[in-house]
Amino acid sequence: MIALLKMESFRLMRQSRTYFALAGVLLIEVVVLLSAYYQGNEVIDIVLSQLQESFYFKGTLVNGNLISYLILNSMWFHLPLILMIVVSGLLTSEYKDRTLLTAMMQPVSKVQYLLSKYVVGILFSLIIVLLLLLTSLGLSYAIFGKGDLVVLMGGLNFYEQPEALSRIVMAFIAGAFSMIFYSVTSLTLAVIFKDVTKTWIVSVLFIVISSLLMKIDFGSEILNNLFYFKLNQSWQLFFYPEIPWENIMLKTGLIVMYTILMGAVGLLIFKKKDIG
Repeated sequence: MIALLKMESFRLMRQSRTYFALAGVLLIEVVVLLSAYYQGNEVIDIVLSQLQESFYFKGTLVNGNLISYLILNSMWFHLPLILMIVVSGLLTSEYKDRTLLTAMMQPVSKVQYLLSKYVVGILFSLIIVLLLLLTSLGLSYAIFGKGDLVVLMGGLNFYEQPEALSRIVMAFIAGAFSMIFYSVTSLTLAVIFKDVTKTWIVSVLFIVISSLLMKIDFGSEILNNLFYFKLNQSWQLFFYPEIPWENIMLKTGLIVMYTILMGAVGLLIFKKKDIG
């Protein structure tokens, strides 16, 4: 299994799309940073226009914490899409190049082979989220400095620097579980569709439909908390005045269960499916 993990890690690092993904993550940050640099104060003025008539705000609210919070919003769509394209390529590229048949001639089971891809996909997702966390905080603080965080979440909430930083870090950790789910799902889709283009199209549709369904209120608290597409927003819960830890634990536990389920489905199909 160790040899398989090393081989899959090496294959991942040789994919050109891996480096395009890293560049894409940095590009998202650059776009947010540039938008904040040129228009950040205008947005804040619009949000606080009425409050500024009654309160005096000292210092700038467009700071590193606010920018990092804005970058966090890439977890809605952009980051899952990047991860699904890259991770699915661990398998679709082998179908395309017909190297999977050669790999299966080696003394290794199908389950071990695909499981190693899932593990590498999960590790890659964690690395990307960690990279996004470190670069967003580092670049944002370097350019905009530190300061209080203002968030419109069930009302206008203000968090001082130490608390803002801790909430942002915890939000990134919670978001990592959702990113892992999308990565595992992309490999399962690769098992089902095999073809690169088909897998990418279905991955995009999966994210788009999930984003649309996430905004729908099903009129039931149970349904609103159980469906997988309602779990991708759990990181937002860290920006309520009182952090709902029980709700966060429930949503995180459910997303882990969905991740395991998607992985199990992929392993079962791959084990029974003809790889030719």
